[in-house]
Amino acid sequence: MAEPGKPVRGKAPQAEADDGSMRIDAKLVSELAQLLTDNDLSEIEVADGARRIKVRRGFAPGAAAEHPKETAAAPQASAAPSAAPAEEVSGDTIKSPIVGTAFLSAEPGAEPFIKVGDKVSAGDTLLIVEAMKVMNPITAPVAGTVKQILFENAQPVEYDQPLVVVG
Repeated sequence: MAEPGKPVRGKAPQAEADDGSMRIDAKLVSELAQLLTDNDLSEIEVADGARRIKVRRGFAPGAAAEHPKETAAAPQASAAPSAAPAEEVSGDTIKSPIVGTAFLSAEPGAEPFIKVGDKVSAGDTLLIVEAMKVMNPITAPVAGTVKQILFENAQPVEYDQPLVVVG
């Protein structure tokens, strides 16, 4: 019988060993850690059935809560004037439902889904957030005019980060 925490050769890794302890897929953890580094993220979590793996960069106690704000604020400071903080403009702020990379168009070189000043209807695609090689369309919850775009194309975004203001 294999030692707890080590996969049995010839069998697929399982979420839990026979004794109830969790088996760690070191390759998956390594890949998730690389995604954190490549996309300058503070945390990533994946689920596969009953197995859930969360990888977080090491921070001093209390610093983890502050890091996502710093990551989100840095690109906005260098962004175009339309990327000013959402508090300055009234309207509905659409936030990222997931951690990933935000794109304004379906593919490189294609027309962006939206530009500041465009009219959108509820359900229109505003952008795409790519996470774990899956393209997730983010749609307008309401009809209105795009007042602000709060991210740069192909920018890593955090969960709940403001992306677009529609009013």
